Amino acid sequence: MNLSKLRRLLDERGIQLTKSLGQHFLHDANQLRRIVQAAELTAADRVLEIGPGLGALTEMLLAGAAEVFAIEKDQRLVTELKRRFADESRLQLLHADALALLQQEARDWRDWKLVSNLPYSVASPILVELALQEHPPGRIVATLQLEVARRLMAGAGDEDYGVLSLLVQLRYEPRGLFKIPAGCFFPEPDVASACVALARRERELLPMELREAFARLVKLAFSQRRKMMLKLLKQQWPADKLEAAFVALGILPQARAESLELMQFVELTRRLKP
Repeated sequence: MNLSKLRRLLDERGIQLTKSLGQHFLHDANQLRRIVQAAELTAADRVLEIGPGLGALTEMLLAGAAEVFAIEKDQRLVTELKRRFADESRLQLLHADALALLQQEARDWRDWKLVSNLPYSVASPILVELALQEHPPGRIVATLQLEVARRLMAGAGDEDYGVLSLLVQLRYEPRGLFKIPAGCFFPEPDVASACVALARRERELLPMELREAFARLVKLAFSQRRKMMLKLLKQQWPADKLEAAFVALGILPQARAESLELMQFVELTRRLKP
């Protein structure tokens, strides 16, 4: 669906886009193809798409996958999607708030891939929610704000490294990023955009029962980036236990959270467990 068709369809249906929902529809066919290529789809794949909009990406996903489960919050767009894909039995369409759904319902996504142009306002919490689930998708390919994309790809010492980087990278390995020009969207977003590809780790770094402790530790460690991490963590853990863990892992007492690698946070979580 090119830009002229998209605009005509919106006009014909009387649909005025809602800024609060972050509705910016990607219409450039070349960029849509790049997203699908990054997903490495096979004919057996099941795909979760959040925020399908008017179905430009949905159409390409159906061409390469076995099944697409699309979640759309805007009832007006759900009505149009049902009209457009009325004869497509491989598309399951749900009118729902995707973030609320993920938070309320535990589901096994391990045999699925998330491929989506995510609503920018909720992209980060959606990715964190999926990453912390017991069985997250095998691959994530998501279009989002460039600023968020850089956080997902960042490593220790990078300016963009922080809580989001660690919560997602605990379960996923960053595989690639490419920028998408604002002119490829309608309406054009005010922020720069990018698509990231993440692959679920073959080996879990922490068991399920320690992931909540990992998240708590990371959030507290980055709660005041310029402060020494040891001082911040003493709010929740005994000083002697913390100091012993820091010595064992070779972490300097004056270290700040941004200087620690993912695996140092993983090992620190193990040593600080109850």
